[in-house]
Order: sequence, then C-alpha cells, then structure tokens
Amino acid sequence: MPRASEGELSVKVSTKDVVGLAVCLAACFGAAALGGLVTGPAVGTWYQEIRKPSFSPPNWVFGPVWTLLYAMMAVAAWLVWRQSAAAGRSVPLVLFGVQLALNAAWSLIFFGLRSFGGAFADIVALWLAIVATLVAFLRVSAVAGLLLVPYLAWVSFAAVLNFAIWRLNP
Repeated sequence: MPRASEGELSVKVSTKDVVGLAVCLAACFGAAALGGLVTGPAVGTWYQEIRKPSFSPPNWVFGPVWTLLYAMMAVAAWLVWRQSAAAGRSVPLVLFGVQLALNAAWSLIFFGLRSFGGAFADIVALWLAIVATLVAFLRVSAVAGLLLVPYLAWVSFAAVLNFAIWRLNP
C-alpha cells in the first residue's frame, strides 16, 4: 500500500483547494439529499410496517452514520482531486462518480420504488464500485483510500440488511 505523500498531510490550502473541497462536499451531500427526498417520507410511513431482521438498527442511527460517511467520502475524493493529473486521478474520480450515482439510486429504488430486490441488485453493484474506487484511490493517496474503508464496511452491512428485508417481504 502506498504511503501518504508529504503534500497530502500538509496544512497549506489554497483557494482552489477550498473550492475543490466545497465541490466534493456538495456532490456527496447532494447525493444524500436526493436520496433523502424519498427516504424521509418512507421512514415515517410504510417502512415502519415492513418486516425487518432482528439486527436492523434503530432508524436514528442511519442519519449520523451517513453524515459522517458522506463527509469522509468527500474528503477522500478531494484528496485524490488535489493530486496532479499525472498522478492518475481521472479514473479514480470517474469511479467515485459511478459509486456516488449508485449510492443515490439505491434510495430511489428501495424507498421510492419499494423494490427490495432491485435495491439489492443496486447495492451489489455499489459494493463492487466502492471496492474499485477504494483500490483506485489507494493508488493515488493512501489516506483517501483508507477514508473509504468505513463506507465499504457500512455498505456491506447495508447489503446484508437489504437482502434480509427482501427475503422477509417477498
């Protein structure tokens, strides 16, 4: 695994860096907001009525966890974006965009369409895209790659939860 470069850990931040971080935060929290448009109304209505496995966390856990994960994802993308084009940042950032789109799509499929099987197919694709993004980020920035590890762990848990809900609510 590559080591963090000295520039990654530097506190020297330019206006361009601040704008870049703002764009990364806006992209991640924009995806969160898109998902929230369909998730919020569902959580207080039909989602309460479906069968869930015993290991399903209380609803209040999801907001803080996702907030932290989206912030970490944004910082990871920003760290990769800060690297020079010669460092090979293009493919990792495209992969990041793909996984972010799959992330937003999951909420639309699960909560908007109430398609638990479709959401499971999406989350499997999301999991693969996160793995690809994490590996690509590690090649550019060790810190960026490591920032995605909790996200991968949470989506792994979410995939198991999604599958269980699908099986319990055919």
